[in-house]
Amino acid sequence: MTRLLRYILLLTLLFITVGIVSAQESENIRGLHKVKRKETIFGILRMYDLTIDELLDANPEMKAPDYELKKGAILKIPFATKDKPVVEAPKPAQPAPNEKMGISNRPIRVGVMLPLHDINGDGRRMVEYYRGVLMACDSVKRLGISVDVHAWNMAEDANMHQILADKAASQCDVIFGPLYSKQMEIMSTFCSEHDIQLVIPFSINAPQIATNRHIFQVWQSPNDINEESIAHFMAWFKDVHPVFIDCNDSTSRKGNFTMGLRKKLEERKILYSLTNLKSGEDNFRKAFVRGKQNVVILNTQRSQELGVAFSKINGLKVTDPDLDISMFGYTEWLTYTRVHLENFYKYNTYIPSTFYYNPLSPSTMRLQQAFRMNFRTDMQNVQPRFALTGFDQAYFFLRGLHKYGKTFNGARGMLGYNPVQTPLQFERFDTGGQKNKMVMFVHYTPDHRVETIRF
Repeated sequence: MTRLLRYILLLTLLFITVGIVSAQESENIRGLHKVKRKETIFGILRMYDLTIDELLDANPEMKAPDYELKKGAILKIPFATKDKPVVEAPKPAQPAPNEKMGISNRPIRVGVMLPLHDINGDGRRMVEYYRGVLMACDSVKRLGISVDVHAWNMAEDANMHQILADKAASQCDVIFGPLYSKQMEIMSTFCSEHDIQLVIPFSINAPQIATNRHIFQVWQSPNDINEESIAHFMAWFKDVHPVFIDCNDSTSRKGNFTMGLRKKLEERKILYSLTNLKSGEDNFRKAFVRGKQNVVILNTQRSQELGVAFSKINGLKVTDPDLDISMFGYTEWLTYTRVHLENFYKYNTYIPSTFYYNPLSPSTMRLQQAFRMNFRTDMQNVQPRFALTGFDQAYFFLRGLHKYGKTFNGARGMLGYNPVQTPLQFERFDTGGQKNKMVMFVHYTPDHRVETIRF
């Protein structure tokens, strides 16, 4: 009998313990959701007003790279962070100046006016960009920022007057779009009349930026990028010996850059060398000097000529291993990493760019996984990734509007945001709007690291 009582007591204690553990595990779970046909992760997040991180933390199995949402799956639905009881800290008697200016007492009203369709490449790319915007809206919820999103399919032949007649359009705080230059005049006037910030995400002719202070132009022309790259080259590379290699490429679009850089070097009386990809071994070697960092600049962006240049430099290093050689390249080189990565590392390569897609960074992997789960497809395999572009731009402006309201101008130092792919930094253009001036160096170091150098 005594042994039987012991077993009963042990079982009772076990059930009590299991009950306590179960209660603790379910403390943050408000219920279960059975997945229906055609449901998406994003739809479920919106249904329960959750962020992707909240749902993943409640359902760790969803974090697997090959996870697929299937009909009949049972998901745990946690309480949203904002629904949990919190102990509020005492509020200051007077709000900070930025809090007075920011949009913090209502949702930020976002408009997306882009070709959102599946008819052609423009539409498919802009749909992916728009999905990135939606993911940014979901992410800022964790910061206590509420967002109200409206989207319009502003195709190339869209009836803009009909779209802009929608009452929701005039109530936007910020609009992302348009994609086509011919739509700019109407959009510029509309945003000026209704005090709306207009973010132009991609390449477009927008002369209205010279007079309209509501416009933010993200895209930078090749001339703008050349000027910024030359200025950063001169500021970054001190006491170096530049070596310009003519690659005999009649299709090259880099002559303006190399000629502009040479002009700046001459103005500062900095000596440089000129050589040719077809030069013999002895003449090629004469362009390089010992005791200084030789920075090589090609006058082409093409991969084939880059490969030939690396071959000649590798041969040079065999005969003169003490030479210090670095490469200074072009944004297009980022698409050649599979072919030239080891040489990028070996020759301490610097590539000026307005973006850097790093597939191995935790933030990139997290967003790509969330994109796959939300929309049941992968991002398009292009550089830059459109969804990440949309995420970075929307996240940047949502945080800026929340903190500063309509006084936000995107200038250096206003936000401490670390972008996933596309950094932004705006400056006033004439007396009008703001132009993005961010050009960074993507640096491949000899110890096989990649860093981004922002100015």
